[in-house]
Amino acid sequence: MSLRLSTVILPYRRWNEGGRSAWTRAEQLGFHTAYTYDHLSWRTFRDGPWFGAVPTLTAAASVTERLRLGTLVTSPNFRHPVTLAKELVSLDDISGGRITLGIGAGGTGFDATALGQEPWSPRERADRFGEFVPLLDRLLTEDSVSYEGDFYSAHEARNIPGCVQRPRLPFAVAATGPRGLRLAARYGQAWVTTGDPKLYANGTPEQSVQAIHGQVEKLADACAAIGRDVNGLDKILLTGFTPDRGRPLESLDAFVDFAGRHQDLGFTELVIHWPIPDSDFAADQKIFERIAMEAPAQLG
Repeated sequence: MSLRLSTVILPYRRWNEGGRSAWTRAEQLGFHTAYTYDHLSWRTFRDGPWFGAVPTLTAAASVTERLRLGTLVTSPNFRHPVTLAKELVSLDDISGGRITLGIGAGGTGFDATALGQEPWSPRERADRFGEFVPLLDRLLTEDSVSYEGDFYSAHEARNIPGCVQRPRLPFAVAATGPRGLRLAARYGQAWVTTGDPKLYANGTPEQSVQAIHGQVEKLADACAAIGRDVNGLDKILLTGFTPDRGRPLESLDAFVDFAGRHQDLGFTELVIHWPIPDSDFAADQKIFERIAMEAPAQLG
């Protein structure tokens, strides 16, 4: 299976000061999808400009025609399924059916406390995610939904006319634990991983590939448990968080080698960060664009 190449554009620039041009250039370069992070702020960018994912994607939809768009990823940290579903239906309509929802359980970053709550434990994040995803699935496929759960409620929530994409826009579920992998198997059109975070600081690329191979095997087991063929589920690697870090973007050959190792694991899509000077995502823009234009053909 051919490997798709996508990018993620962090929303740190004003729309008329480089924000818009990145999205239009992503389409010109032939990327399959351009994603953005869905955070209120993020790590080293916390004290600088940072814009909302949904308005950014709405603007991106208005200046592109073919490029798929999406979040990587949205989480329950500050989202509610009822209001999120309304925004997604609207985004899917504005884009003409080009939206993918990357969705995960969330973490302990700034989003976790921005609304004034204490950070949730890993168990509570998993519990919430386990309720969030099925409810969101219903909200995007049924005209009217009522639901009373442990964490979320909906009372005659209407989402008419529904998504342009039928039965709904695709979910790309980020997960590595057993509960999340079961959600990916049941509700996902794609599965997302960043690799094993425990290997980022001191692991080797070889250890990372082995760890990701183990994740893929666990995903296959989760699919088999419900009678689903894992080959029908797209597999997405968000790069930049493995021990390789930014090295794959140092040259076309380095990227093709990196991508090929992960293509052999069954990945169907690799996502690379749009270069940001003086950050963890710094890269040579010319090399980045050469990778975008030439690597897919070499990976076949």
